[in-house]
Order: sequence, then structure tokens, then C-alpha cells
Amino acid sequence: MPFPLLGWYKFCRNPLSIVGLFLVAIIVLSACFASYIAPYPRHAGSFVDFANANRSPDTQYWLGTDNIGRDLLSRIIYGYRVSLMLGIVVLSLAVPIGVMLGLAAGYFGGWADYLIMRVTDVFLAVPPLVLAMAIMGLLEPTLTNAMLAVSAMWWPWYARLAYNMARSESREDYVVAAKVIGAGPFHLLLREILPNCIPTILTKVTLDLGFVIMIASSLSFLGLGVQPPTPDLGSMVANGVQYLPDTWWVVLFPALAILFAVLGFNLLGDGLRDATDQRI
Repeated sequence: MPFPLLGWYKFCRNPLSIVGLFLVAIIVLSACFASYIAPYPRHAGSFVDFANANRSPDTQYWLGTDNIGRDLLSRIIYGYRVSLMLGIVVLSLAVPIGVMLGLAAGYFGGWADYLIMRVTDVFLAVPPLVLAMAIMGLLEPTLTNAMLAVSAMWWPWYARLAYNMARSESREDYVVAAKVIGAGPFHLLLREILPNCIPTILTKVTLDLGFVIMIASSLSFLGLGVQPPTPDLGSMVANGVQYLPDTWWVVLFPALAILFAVLGFNLLGDGLRDATDQRI
């Protein structure tokens, strides 16, 4: 059986993987086509309608409205767009940096190993959210700065992962054979070792997308992330907390949106891990 078909067979054996794929597909499609799907696209920006403020879910506003009359469903859909963009940018910055540093440390060893991995250990010793809060405390709370703050705390995880894989793969016969016929270190790293690490890295990227969204939402909840009126799931929860328990929907539905995003990417990542595991 060809590997793509075998991988798809392994993926489909777990029903939870299909659930994760379904959730992620809904989130991605909602983010890409927000302007067409959202019932009230204007409510994603600076919009006020006090006549419909704190309106409970009904046939007109399926998830209700917030304290200034904005449709929650529309803002959640646009909030997914912001969250996905943040997650993609963060991982686009963190993954190449972490992987390249980890591969260099694992392959060359010596002072490169000691220097890179000790810096990595320092970053890993600090809880991720605390480190992001410390960085954001020094910067203006904007979407761009939130991306930079989360990226600064995320690259060490990929450095550690790539380091372990490089140390393991560098002892394999195919690397030794390439070295014997005269392949240079950069060829070995980029053409021999890295391609064999990509499935594991892609699986972790899928898993981390949910966690990045959760961390970014936590920063927004604390007022250190995306600022109003830009729709963000974390800030929507923060704004609704002060109106509990009367307007419970203002907190419940954005919180469920975060839950579905984290759950979907985790289930999808687990399925991809099973699909790329040669031992199964």
C-alpha cells in the first residue's frame, strides 16, 4: 500500500482524529470566509447598538449580543481569523529558528551544543505564560507585539525537539554513508537529517497551534494582547466576566470557541502522529 494511503488509513482508524479534522476544517473555513459567513460583519469592528445590548440567544442573534449590542457569533467567527493568523505567524517565526538551532547543537556538539542548549534551558525553565506576560509588560499591547512575545517563548521547544532528533539521526547508517562519500555538514543537516525530522515537527506544529491560540487568548484576557475593537476570543471572555451570571452567554460561547480550537488541533495532531508513526 502506498505510504499516503497507508497514512490516511492509520489516520481514519481513530474516530477522534476525524472529529479533530472536522473541527479544524470548520475553524479554518470560518476564518477564511468570515466576511461571507458572519451574519453581521459590521459587528466585528467599531459598532454600537445599545438597543440590542446584552440580548440573550434568539432567532436573530443565535449566540446573543454583548454589552454594546454586537453579535457574538459574528465576533467569534472573526476572532478565529485573528487567532489563526496569530498562531500561523508565531509558528512561522518560532519553528525555523528553533529547528535550525536544535539541529546545529545536536549535530556539531561541543561549544555549540553547550551554548545553544543552556540558553534553551533558561527559556524552558520559565513558565510560558509568565515569560510572555513579562515581555508584553515591556511592550505596547498590540497584535504584532503579542506575536513577537509568544514567538520568543515558543522556539525553545522546537530547539529541544530538533536537538534530540539530530543526535539520534546523526548516528544512523545513511548519515554515516553520506559523510563517507564526502557530504558536507550543511548537506547532512538540510538534505539528510532534516527531511527525516519533518513528520515529527509537523505533528508538533499541529498540536501547538491550539496551545498558541490558548496562550494568546490568555494574554488578551489579561489585557496584554489584542486590543478592542478587534475581535479576540480572550478579550471577549474578559469583557463578559463582569456581567456574570446574568449574561452568561457573553462568556460561555467565546470560551467554548477557544475549547473547540484547542481540542480540534490536539485531536488532529494525535491523528497525524499515528499516521506518520512507522511502528504502527
